[in-house]
Amino acid sequence: MTDYDTLFIGGELTPAASAARIDVIAAGTEEIIGRAPEADTTDVDAAVAAARRSLQDPGGWMRWTPEDRSQAIERLADELETRAPRITSLVAQQNGMPISTANVIESVLPATIYRYYASLLRRTPFEETRPGLLGGQTIVRQVPVGVVAAIVPWNYPNLITATKLAPALAAGCTVVIKPSPEALLDSYIVAEAVSSAGIPPGVVNIVPGGADTGAYLVSHPDVGKVSFTGSTAVGREIARTCGELLRPTTLELGGKSAAILLDDADLPASLEGLFQATLLNNGQTCVANSRILVPRKRYDEVIDFFAAMLSGAKVGDPLDPETQVGPLVSDAQRSRVEGFIAGAKNGARLITGGGRPEQFDRGWFVEPTLFADVDPMSILGQQEVFGPVLALMPYDTVDDAISIANSTDYGLAGTIWTSRPKLGEDIARKVDSGTVGVNYYMLDPVAPFGGVKASGLGRELGPEGLASCLQPQTIYLAP
Repeated sequence: MTDYDTLFIGGELTPAASAARIDVIAAGTEEIIGRAPEADTTDVDAAVAAARRSLQDPGGWMRWTPEDRSQAIERLADELETRAPRITSLVAQQNGMPISTANVIESVLPATIYRYYASLLRRTPFEETRPGLLGGQTIVRQVPVGVVAAIVPWNYPNLITATKLAPALAAGCTVVIKPSPEALLDSYIVAEAVSSAGIPPGVVNIVPGGADTGAYLVSHPDVGKVSFTGSTAVGREIARTCGELLRPTTLELGGKSAAILLDDADLPASLEGLFQATLLNNGQTCVANSRILVPRKRYDEVIDFFAAMLSGAKVGDPLDPETQVGPLVSDAQRSRVEGFIAGAKNGARLITGGGRPEQFDRGWFVEPTLFADVDPMSILGQQEVFGPVLALMPYDTVDDAISIANSTDYGLAGTIWTSRPKLGEDIARKVDSGTVGVNYYMLDPVAPFGGVKASGLGRELGPEGLASCLQPQTIYLAP
């Protein structure tokens, strides 16, 4: 067991002011695998102050040239890659993510994001002069928004840290990261990588904690922007706080996304893609396509296909490379998922799963579960489960499918499955969602990611992610 008594603040592991401790429990064994301090207001104050100093000091991070920042971000990607086995192992233990998934999503993809922003930084102009219409000229500068508070959830801790940290660093901002208490041990390895990459003290600070720590960080007077990934309920609270403070915020929130299967979908050829879109990370994924919309004439066939996919998935130890579905992150999360399953049994038809795997006497496992005949307006049809539970819904026409897909409060992701990609693209344009995939779903660093409606505000990734960490300043020059 790893027992930390320090926090990464101002470029150093410093003793925590708080006496409170967080126990980190392995999802597959229910054993404590680490402890760390829970940052209190004094610790948050110290972290924000360090970030502020590093931002404003002569020669501080915001004054580094774009090329120098680019090189530092690339070094950070290199340092994280050398530590990838340690990071992915800890992530798998903490939240139950299968290690085969973690090796890509928590290692390869974050490094790709850092390198993308290093490259984007080199080709992004931060200042231009425009001829005025009134005789003078204007200089338009893009300047860092300030200290960014980055609040990271437990389901993809390293990936989501990268989506927030990489554009902020590229913009010249400094950052205070608050990891989730369920998955914070890997953040100490990120701190190692930051130091080894030669990123100046105070540019990145890490303060683990729960809701109180996050709320204090969000409201801190010296924070310039908040970037939050998590539940819609908490996102609304953050939006209210930031609205009162007139503080910019990016909110990536919940989802209840739909996979629309067209009548020509090639199910066997789509098996891997459908599994990834629906059950990645044990369903603990905001973009999970947990609603499967099926043409009525293929309904029985699709039920059999998904029943075989779920019942055949290997459930097991998240550290086993053969595991496809691991445990859920906590006992509380399993209880929440089981509540959805129990409620759905009163109305929907249980096809497979619905219980706990008998072969495990430890770990927060839930069987991959499939319901058919789910009412689109039922609780299972409307609310985010965040577990390995899929809901099949029949439709009669493509317009009906689009209407069902758009019938929730959310709009984060979605997919179309068809042998006619152009038709899939046309349908995707009618789905009220921030992102949609055709025969595939995966975040790409070059493109903006985020949701509409109750799925959030703003965008991460792409040039849009960099722009969200900048604010324009205009200088008027007399003729």
